[in-house]
Amino acid sequence: MQSSDSVKPAARRLSRRGFLGVSAAAAAYGTGLMTLSGEAAAAPAIATATAPGAPDAIRPFRVSFPQQALVDLRRRIAATRWPERETVSDASQGVRLQTMRQLANYWATQHDWRKAEAKLNALPQFMTTIDGVDIHFIHVRSKHANALPVIITHGWPGSVIEQLKVIGPLTDPTTHGGQAADAFES
Repeated sequence: MQSSDSVKPAARRLSRRGFLGVSAAAAAYGTGLMTLSGEAAAAPAIATATAPGAPDAIRPFRVSFPQQALVDLRRRIAATRWPERETVSDASQGVRLQTMRQLANYWATQHDWRKAEAKLNALPQFMTTIDGVDIHFIHVRSKHANALPVIITHGWPGSVIEQLKVIGPLTDPTTHGGQAADAFES
């Protein structure tokens, strides 16, 4: 067993790319995607058929919020029947009524849906079907050679919008103060 002093210098020399690679391997091992020998375990392949009309084809995608749907959303938010004010002066009963009303007001009157559309549509987006579920994804290639592929996901109730801010720094680290060796493809 090595002493912690002999491990620290090696850890300090580990690049961000190396750290993420080791972290991904550790996560894969921890979730059972790797065997004890470190070889990838057999996993179902994700089909990438490109034949037109194939159910699992990867196809281009663009976001388009129909105007009528936005009008209906705003109408439904405005028609919300709000409960009475909380009986306590803290958040022990859940999200405060005032917070919910402010959030609803933002979505009904201030959120710029067309700006959100443009932000998403500026990126290469795709759809595919996996196990009968349509999966939306963004694939941005790095301009740097040997960029390490990375998959970034979000969970409920999150959104792909939350991840947009990391695409530039990951795919083009030199523009964001990093080095080409730190590049990823997302």
